[in-house]
Amino acid sequence: MKKITLLAVAFVAVSFASCKKTHVCSCSNNGTTTYTTTLPAQTGSDAKASCSSYDSGFTGVCTIQ
Repeated sequence: MKKITLLAVAFVAVSFASCKKTHVCSCSNNGTTTYTTTLPAQTGSDAKASCSSYDSGFTGVCTIQ
């Protein structure tokens, strides 16, 4: 029973620790990179939302690298 509890605690700890990481957001317009920035440590879905907020007529389409 102790092994199962220990394994469960270890799994939960690893899953929380690996969720957030630093992402790079790169924007391109007509095939030319116009803007690149490093986003702070966050989940992948939050990083996509942050990166897409940089979309504009000047920067073009922004994606996570």
